[in-house]
Amino acid sequence: MISCEPVARLVEAFNKLPGIGPKSAQRLAYYLLRRPDEEAEALAEAILALKEKIRLCSLCFNITDCDPCLICQDKERDHSKICVVERPSDIPPLERTGKYKGVYHVLHGAVSPAQGIGSEELKIKELSSRLQGSSVAEVILATNPNLEGETTAMYLRRMILPLGIRITRLARGLPFGADLEYADDMTLGQALEDRQEF
Repeated sequence: MISCEPVARLVEAFNKLPGIGPKSAQRLAYYLLRRPDEEAEALAEAILALKEKIRLCSLCFNITDCDPCLICQDKERDHSKICVVERPSDIPPLERTGKYKGVYHVLHGAVSPAQGIGSEELKIKELSSRLQGSSVAEVILATNPNLEGETTAMYLRRMILPLGIRITRLARGLPFGADLEYADDMTLGQALEDRQEF
């Protein structure tokens, strides 16, 4: 039991973060308490700036501080290839592989009837609009290799197939049930290079 209310509030706030248990939350709070005021202020300002300045790219729906995002603006990238991912956090691991030079589309989730998430809650309609009459030659489905990711990939395949666009899927090097966000660069790079028709 923490008797000091500001410390208790901070511990409670940290404890709500993914992967941070009560002990880690308390350790972080007391760590910040010992640091100079400037460090705590810099952290607070960074969090506020994140919430104030970040928005979604109007083309790919990735998080960005400019619109369109830097990836969509990049003329050196191959705009005829779109890699569809579930979350913005799936893009950095794909970028780290250095194997993909196309653009992205972020769905902001996966179809999950059990959780009441249908295609209407995702950025699928926006993907469909983006593909209609475009010069896109390939859509890479990089949804997570789990039940929801597979359901989403099957839904997208049925939607894209009539458009005559090549549909590929990341190769099976990723274990079923894993998230892209946690895959190592080598495995993810190989899965991207060995993607298959879907």
